[in-house]
Amino acid sequence: MLLIAFYIAIAAEAMTAALAAGRRNMDWFGVCLIACVTALGGGTMRDIFLDHYPLVWVENPYVLLLVCGAALITIPLARLVDRLRWPFLLLDALGLVVFTVIGCNIGIEAGVHPIIVIVAGMVTGTAGGVLRDVLCNDIPLIFQGELYATVSLVTGVIYYLGLMGGLPINLMVIVAIAIGFTLRVLAIAFKWEMPKFVYDREMRK
Repeated sequence: MLLIAFYIAIAAEAMTAALAAGRRNMDWFGVCLIACVTALGGGTMRDIFLDHYPLVWVENPYVLLLVCGAALITIPLARLVDRLRWPFLLLDALGLVVFTVIGCNIGIEAGVHPIIVIVAGMVTGTAGGVLRDVLCNDIPLIFQGELYATVSLVTGVIYYLGLMGGLPINLMVIVAIAIGFTLRVLAIAFKWEMPKFVYDREMRK
């Protein structure tokens, strides 16, 4: 189940990343690069931090073909894909929590501290989007108040605590993904945001 969700998620991430590249008038190579960074960047950063090799796309190069293929397909279908906002938001939410659970599993396998397990999940779920926004010269989405990294954090904590409590892994995968996905969708629908720190040195009391 996780594997299928993973492939669906990286394809969806690649397509939304292609749109972001298109808004910056990038060439086809740039579109593919942004798609790969977005879809695979989080897992790559996690594996480098945890010294976990081979990287997913090195071990399975066909993942690169899937990501680039999804990105290139988006080019002629850009207007249609752009109109399908909610379906892609839902797929993005699914990708966030699926990547988080996968990242936590890698952290657990690496035998790292529980805090690092949660961080590994959050990096997997969010770092690709941060890299995409930086390369596209945008302020990363997760720094603009969106409940994105927070959802990843909550998903990872629920998943890890459930496993440490002796609950079956298959059950915790379903529970963590369901809670995280629901929280992210509610955050989008009701525009829930993190408090923002606004500082202006010219402000007067």
